[in-house]
Amino acid sequence: MIDYTETEESADDSDELYEHHRIVVDKRQALLRVDKFLMDRLPNVTRNKLQSAIRSESVQVNHKPVKVSYKVKPQDVITITLAEPPRDTDVVPENIALDIMYEDEELLLVNKPAGMVVHPAYNNWNGTLVNALTYYLQNLPTSRNGEGRPGLVHRIDKDTSGLLVIAKTDYSMAYLAKQFFDHTIERTYYALVWGVPKEAGGTITGHVGRSAKDRRVMVVYPEGDYGKHAVTHYKILRSFKYVSLVQCNLETGRTHQIRAHMKHIGHPLFSDAMYGGNKILSGSTNGSYKSFVENAFKLMPRQALHAKSLGFKHPITKQIMQFETELPEDFAAVLAKWGLYEGQ
Repeated sequence: MIDYTETEESADDSDELYEHHRIVVDKRQALLRVDKFLMDRLPNVTRNKLQSAIRSESVQVNHKPVKVSYKVKPQDVITITLAEPPRDTDVVPENIALDIMYEDEELLLVNKPAGMVVHPAYNNWNGTLVNALTYYLQNLPTSRNGEGRPGLVHRIDKDTSGLLVIAKTDYSMAYLAKQFFDHTIERTYYALVWGVPKEAGGTITGHVGRSAKDRRVMVVYPEGDYGKHAVTHYKILRSFKYVSLVQCNLETGRTHQIRAHMKHIGHPLFSDAMYGGNKILSGSTNGSYKSFVENAFKLMPRQALHAKSLGFKHPITKQIMQFETELPEDFAAVLAKWGLYEGQ
């Protein structure tokens, strides 16, 4: 029996890319190596990927990690966390410049610019981060048979800038995916939001799910009757009277989590058209202030959200790796503009 208890797969502000399966072994099952057992039950998963998942403790039997040689027994409960399986469509390698912050034999850190789609999808088959990674990785020793392995472990929105970690081996893919699944990855975002939250810091807890009116938009369901459990910790770094620079730390990674949570508490992200932040929500709606805000929108015509730092345990050394980026030009320029306005 296979129970697909949880699956995360979406192009969003940080949703993990993994599939979580729960398999209860049949009462009549003969003893069989766990990798062979799972090969027959999980589509589009190679034996090498399964063995990497087992070694990285992403496969557990009765809530405990096992070795590749473990033989499943009747009524064993197997849980599996795997990186996203290969897509059916071929990804065309493209020579697109990458802002690589760090690289070793197991992984690399990329600082994604705003405007770049992370992975190919409908209406965005070219020019994506995955197209660029496929080209870049195909020339590395870790590639097999000339096939690029971009190793995407998580994603951020097209118009969100910032850090992404990329796995270069199956083992690292499984190891990093497990950390995302266990919510042990440290993720810090900077967001410019409308207004000034009443509290200098706090925690937003509320299920996040797709809106019944518009499937592109995520909304908060505080009663927990729909959507998925989501937790965002925030604190104000600086207030500019009408807007605030806020640091957000994700405990979970749901589609548009920060955007939906901040709107839910009455502070949508500045210039976020999908969540109503591209209108003046604080201060006068006419005169010189209106012109000032409209110019600020032109300066940053996307949601003011940046994945600023990322922390995780290295798959091989097991050391904590911590990375941080500067704010991109448009974000820094808008902050400077609000600072000058506040000082007038």
